[in-house]
This record gives sequence, structure tokens and C-alpha cells, in this order.
Amino acid sequence: MTESKKSAQPGFTTTILHGDRKLSVEHGAVHKPIHTSTQYAYSDARELAAVFQGKPGYTYARQGTPTSDALEKKINKMEDGVASLSFATGMAALTALFTTLLRAGDHLLSSQFIFGNTNSLFGTLEMLGIEITLVDPTDAQAVAAAIRPNTKMLFTETIANPGTQVADLVGLGQLCQKHQLVYVVDNTVTSPWLFRPKAVGASIVMNALSKHIGGHANALGGSLTDTGLFDWTAYSNILDIYKKGPATGWAITQIKKKGLRDMGGTLSADAAHRIAVGAETLALRLDKICSNAMALATFLSKHPGVQRVAYPGLTNHPQHARAAQLFGGKFSMLIAVELVAGIDCLEFLNHLQVAILATHVGDTRTLALPAAQTIYYEMGPDLRAKMGIADGLIRLSVGIEDQDDLIADFAQAFAACRAA
Repeated sequence: MTESKKSAQPGFTTTILHGDRKLSVEHGAVHKPIHTSTQYAYSDARELAAVFQGKPGYTYARQGTPTSDALEKKINKMEDGVASLSFATGMAALTALFTTLLRAGDHLLSSQFIFGNTNSLFGTLEMLGIEITLVDPTDAQAVAAAIRPNTKMLFTETIANPGTQVADLVGLGQLCQKHQLVYVVDNTVTSPWLFRPKAVGASIVMNALSKHIGGHANALGGSLTDTGLFDWTAYSNILDIYKKGPATGWAITQIKKKGLRDMGGTLSADAAHRIAVGAETLALRLDKICSNAMALATFLSKHPGVQRVAYPGLTNHPQHARAAQLFGGKFSMLIAVELVAGIDCLEFLNHLQVAILATHVGDTRTLALPAAQTIYYEMGPDLRAKMGIADGLIRLSVGIEDQDDLIADFAQAFAACRAA
């Protein structure tokens, strides 16, 4: 074996697949066991006190378990971070982030094309005195015009759900660096297999682990990863008690203590185990999903029953070139479809036999949902219009089914609508 072979770093899947056993797992197991204990005992009171004061270790399961810790190490490797935290859900992760790093009077810039529950959370933040401005993340110059003296943070998704708008992630990163803003990127739709936000200067990366990383719709979870790129010594909202050790650890420590321990959005050991096992096949699943999504989007774009298809892989998508450059020629599972006048989207959905009518994305199964009438109903027609969500928009999250079966399912649904 040559020296270059010996020193080569293992690839993405190899790293995740063998991650647990590299940590000296109990009894030689290849997976970290599910630790269900709520508390952890010490034979030496001094050691117990040291763990409470910052030494690595376990005290009470609300702050994490050996099982969630092993998952966090996997997430951290995926995102090339300095530290990661896991939470019960993606929304718990975002809530912990915003409420612990922002204060009343601070200004948050956010993409206007955001997940419906994130938009709902912003309403709560505004009631707490945090100012929020929604901007078009596809245009970094427009975002720059919205920066104020009290702006602290910029938040965006990589590919918007459900409209599929692709943010100017490079331009936004440069903007945040220039103005010393915390740059938060929600990587859920793309996942660290298609994209690492650290490459564009992200300060913190969020993943809804329930989606691609877990991948099988059998566990909820969320994570935050500090990339190590932001200078937390220049950030005024870090409490003095958490300014211990290297500054790269200050923010994640504050989020853990104030946002995880105090708020209690803890990921269970069972869910952590399920997500960790699911993560092992992330690259394999997502490659198949992207291939299926491209084929289905192409089919739908040519069908006479379709008025519009929004998918970054199609050359007529406004941000196609950007997506191709950022995501390595793979364009995610998310497709937005509007049918022609005369075909009711709800009736069309009822004719699908392979695709499942359910709210979720990033599953192994193809999922279909009328967006305006379900997950975006609460925000009202005006905000839906601003986000580009038409009343007849169907959100598709493509799975790993056999490609021919998937396309045939949509073809027969169109035929059934014509017959009716």
C-alpha cells in the first residue's frame, strides 16, 4: 500500500458507517447502544461537580445521552463542524437557536421563502421583542439593503420548501462576513451529502434530522452545528458564564445550556439511534431520490395537464445554474407542481396510488401534499402569495421507488382526471 493510500481520508459513507465503532463502543458493538438511563452516577463527588462545571461527561439525560452524543459526532463529521447539538425536532433546534442568541431589540433577517412552522415561530419571536424582516434570499443585493445597525443574524434555507427557490448562498455568506452577521443555513432539503454550508461561510448549520439524514419517517430530530467560522468574541449576546475555553465553543455551550437544558427539547436515545442508523445510507438514498426527482420533474414539465413545474434541475428554473454549481449536479427531492385550469389538485391527488398523501419530506417514499390547503393554510393568502404558493400548488417529496412505477402513477392519475 502506498503512503498516499495510507493517509487518504475515508469517504462520506465510510466515515458515517464506521463512526460508532471508532469510538470504542461497548462490548465491540458496531452501533452505539440505546442508553435509556435518565441520570449518570459518579463514584467521586469532585468528578460529578467537574462535569456540571464544564468537563465532558453525562449528568441528566435532558442535556444528552451517550447515544445522542454519538449521533452528534456523526452530524459534526457530515457538516465538518467544531461542535453539534441534537434536539427532539428541527423546530426545537431553531427555537433554541433564535431564543438563546437573539435578544429583544435585535434584528433578524430571514428568507421570505421559509417553512410554514418557522414563519409561525417568527411571530412568537416578534412578541418577545425581536425585529424580523423577510427578504428575497435569491438576491444578495436586496438583502444587503435591509441590513440595519441592530441586525445580528441572517437565516435562510438552501432550497426553499415548497417553492424550490435557491438562495444566493455564496453572496449571502460574503454579506454576513462583511457585516459580522451570524449566518444560519437550514440544510434540511439538501442535506450534507449534497451541500456543506460551511463552504459558503455559514456560522451555524441546522438540519431537521427527521428528513433525509434519518430518512425513513420513523424518528423526529433536529441538529445545530457550529462550523467554527464565526468569531464569537465579537458577539455581544454571549453570556459571561459561557465564555470559557476556546471562543469556538461559546455559542454552542450557551445554546446547550439555555436552549436545550432549560427548554427541554431533548432528543430521546431511541430516536437518536434510529436516526444514526438511517444516516448510514444517506448518500445511497439521496442519489436515487435525486435521479427519480429529475425524471419525474422532466415528465411533469412535458405533460399537457401541468401548467408549471418548479425544480432546480430543470433548465428553465430561475436558479438552475446556481443550483448546479452549489449542489454538484443533484437537485434534491423537492418538486412544486401547478396543474392546468380544469384539473382540481385535490381530485388529482386522490387518484395517486404509489405516492402517499402525507405531510413530510425526505422519506424513502414519494409524498404528495396540497400546500396551500394544509401546511401553509394558517399563514393566509397574502403571505402565501409572497412566498409563491398558489392555491393549486402540489408539493412532491420524491422517494426511492422504481422510476417507471413512479412516472406511471402520475400518468394514470392524469388519465383518471381526464376520464372524470
